Amino acid sequence: MTRMLNADVNSQQPPPETSPDRSAVVDCALYVDGVRQAGEWDYAEALAEARQHRNAFVWLGLHEPSLAEMAAIAGCYELHELAVEDAVKAQQRPKLEQFGEVSFLALRTARYVAHGELTENSEVVETGQVMLFIGPQFVVSVRHGDACRLSPIRADLESKQELLAQGPWAVAYAVTDRVVDLYLEVSDRIEEDMDTLETQVFSRNTRGRIQRIYQMKRELVEFKRAVVPLQRPLMTLTARVNEEVPEEIRRYFRDVQDHLTRTVEQVNSYDDLLNSILQARLAQVTVEQNNDMRKIASWAAIAAVWTAIAGIYGMNFDVMPETKWTYGYPVVLALMLTISLVLYRWLRRNRWL
Repeated sequence: MTRMLNADVNSQQPPPETSPDRSAVVDCALYVDGVRQAGEWDYAEALAEARQHRNAFVWLGLHEPSLAEMAAIAGCYELHELAVEDAVKAQQRPKLEQFGEVSFLALRTARYVAHGELTENSEVVETGQVMLFIGPQFVVSVRHGDACRLSPIRADLESKQELLAQGPWAVAYAVTDRVVDLYLEVSDRIEEDMDTLETQVFSRNTRGRIQRIYQMKRELVEFKRAVVPLQRPLMTLTARVNEEVPEEIRRYFRDVQDHLTRTVEQVNSYDDLLNSILQARLAQVTVEQNNDMRKIASWAAIAAVWTAIAGIYGMNFDVMPETKWTYGYPVVLALMLTISLVLYRWLRRNRWL
């Protein structure tokens, strides 16, 4: 028998971002044979009514619930305390866990953040979480963040009576499908940023692009944390030995798995490409530094001619060549200038200047 949350959780304060006067319940609907029943339902009354029908279930949608409010719902729907704690904290990696007859599916959501130009501080990917409690006659969805809103999913699913008649797992499929579709959209938009970044890095007027590459890599890592771990839960959901998921819904999940595999491949290729771009940019910086050092050394060599000759004649010895000659001074200046010009032309021809 599943363990319930202790009563003392009601005394705990809600998270700072949750107002105690605001209800976390976004929508509560009762479905019978895939058709939404009219009227507004309390989640407890809806569950009791669903148990009176053979092919009925409740979809309770929550947005960033407090621990106290989640505890009350957990008591009614017999949710395990560990899964409830995960749903409130919203810091979970994608996973699928089984608690008796209730499955707990955690998803990381993601959406692309539009920006005019990629900078060192640009936010490219915004992430959030959606967690689903899937029972025999109910599904409780808990959403954190705005990366993936569930209202359009509910409206679209209610227009597909045959699919919705499959029960709570149809909701799980629809939510997972939308989350993965958003992955594909984010991946395609990131590809555009990658092309722009690559063009900028290899342009002739490249300056200070390393910070932008690093920022893009950080955003890609955040996106990768949402996408890659979802592979294992989907493999479990599509397995033939999984008797919890109806066979028809498993077929739908396989299509989601194909889309996820494509996204994972794209993300891995982007990661490799970013590493290559970063290495190329570091190589460019090294070459630029070598060129600068060659230029400095070249001008130092030219200056050394003047320094050497002036240093010799500055020793003030009595017996020195041409010290008493009337044209000695202009001749020495002309000699230093000639040597400098010859040295300059030689260095230019060898591309040191």
